[in-house]
Amino acid sequence: MPAGTYSVESLSTGSVAPRERAEYWREHIGDYQSRMDYRYARNDDFHGSTVRQHTGAYQLVRFWSDEITYTRTTRHVRQDPDEDYRLLLPLQGSLTLRQDGQEARLEPRTAGLVTFGAPFECLQEAGTRAFILTIPAREIDEPLNRKSPLATGLDLSRGLGRVVGTMLGGLYEERDELSDAEFDAVSDRVAELLCMLAVGDDRPDAPGQLAEVEALVRRFVRAHAADPGLTGASTARALGWSLRQVQLALQRVGTTPRELIREERLRLVRERLQCRAYDHLSVTDLAHASGFSSASALSTAFRRRYGVSPRDMRHASR
Repeated sequence: MPAGTYSVESLSTGSVAPRERAEYWREHIGDYQSRMDYRYARNDDFHGSTVRQHTGAYQLVRFWSDEITYTRTTRHVRQDPDEDYRLLLPLQGSLTLRQDGQEARLEPRTAGLVTFGAPFECLQEAGTRAFILTIPAREIDEPLNRKSPLATGLDLSRGLGRVVGTMLGGLYEERDELSDAEFDAVSDRVAELLCMLAVGDDRPDAPGQLAEVEALVRRFVRAHAADPGLTGASTARALGWSLRQVQLALQRVGTTPRELIREERLRLVRERLQCRAYDHLSVTDLAHASGFSSASALSTAFRRRYGVSPRDMRHASR
């Protein structure tokens, strides 16, 4: 992402005449949110304000306004595609979200996750003050290994949820002190924690379940170790689980998806170094054929694991 993209902008309808405020708000929100319809309780004198922080990846808006209903229809979704998620967290007042046949009433210390990739309705009562964080779709879909529906009533009053709420508050309070990298780094962590919250009871926790997941993951990784695109997320996706499920299963036996993939690739290289059928391949060729990005990456990992270089192991086996 280009340097210098982080910025903070503030706006209030108080800067325009009362009868122009509703349209002013529509145009303002439309500048940085995808297409929606706006239904005001009062069109003649609408009040609202926003503080917007954003980079090319994330956007956090702290807003306050009078009563309003936002609606994103099928037509909007088709004409103005947007697959990203919005995390809504009221600080005062309440919001009601409706999407995919589900409804969530959000009050302070609860949050909802809504995708702009499907129609929804958001009813906001008068005087509501809230955060809305825009999260790239990949940061939610890939770890959860599914297109997440509306998450109804995430509890941010305690535990991990409270940490998420505190981090959002910190992003806002320190808005004038943050760099691009710092804003995105904290937002990345918020997205990761939200995925953990969304998994909830869906993750396997019984030892038998974890052992089964671990065994299947090991078999899959061994069979696909040579694939340079193999990752923890792609493994989870292929097996029909979330990345968090895979991480939990491997954590139980003291490893991670990244470490397991590296170990299986090193095993594959060692076997090929000891097999004369692969003598025609250089170490560089073996590295690329075994999923490593370069010969130097292979040599460093191989020496750390086996105590010798790939070349020395090949010579010793002859």
